[in-house]
Amino acid sequence: MAAQQSDTPAPLQLDHYLPYLINRAGVSLATRFSATLRQAGITLQDWRVLAALREKNGQRLTELAQRTSVEVSTLSRLVGGLEAAGMVSRGRDSDDARAIAIRLTPAGEAATAALTPAAQQLEGVAVAGLSAAEIAQLKALLERIYANLAEMPAADDSAAYTAK
Repeated sequence: MAAQQSDTPAPLQLDHYLPYLINRAGVSLATRFSATLRQAGITLQDWRVLAALREKNGQRLTELAQRTSVEVSTLSRLVGGLEAAGMVSRGRDSDDARAIAIRLTPAGEAATAALTPAAQQLEGVAVAGLSAAEIAQLKALLERIYANLAEMPAADDSAAYTAK
């Protein structure tokens, strides 16, 4: 006699569930780096903005929001705080005088440059024991996962998460 198939899904094994593993690693990295950032008087979200601007200075708010995964309304407040702290400035975009671009100030550049070695050291600790090829593959896979998720309908569309 053949075994009956059950319509009940197998129980989720949290320790092998990808979203849990990614979040667990991310939280651990964020917690450790946030302690370093607090000493410099900035938050993890501030750091993302500063690092994104150091990589490509003069971004518009919408571009910066996409790059940092911070909602535009939240990012606007963050930029305001960074501007008040003298880390960034807002000015006309050189490509479109109607648009506003956010740029690092010399103080923002100096703070970001000073914190970059700590960020790189933490990444080194996180990937210890992995080969250069494994690290490259891990980063490529995480970028692919992000791209796959970016193609999903908005999170407020509850039907998007219904298994078919």
